[in-house]
Amino acid sequence: MAQSKVEYGKVAAPVRTGVVIRDHWVSFRYLIGVMVLLTLVSIFHVWSRVEVIDLNLKISDTARLLKEQQQENQRLKVEVASLKTPARIEEIAKGQLGMALPTDQQVVVVK
Repeated sequence: MAQSKVEYGKVAAPVRTGVVIRDHWVSFRYLIGVMVLLTLVSIFHVWSRVEVIDLNLKISDTARLLKEQQQENQRLKVEVASLKTPARIEEIAKGQLGMALPTDQQVVVVK
């Protein structure tokens, strides 16, 4: 047999139209799928960041409210302590209620 040399450098390969269109369609579907996936991931990322910011705002509001409540609690403790003083109670008993300290005859010792 004789050896023949074939050069493909300058000869164009025959075009198969059906296969090329199908390859483009598969590539297009793949590209659309990747774009949809990236869009969903991006939307989820933005949503999660918004949720984190919202939760941080709620945490700071709650911390501020807690600090205010602690200050109010401390103020009320001081007020309770001032209202429980024996001098104040004696003053109210004598002035508003008309009470007096008992005399020696009014005191009964129980054995």
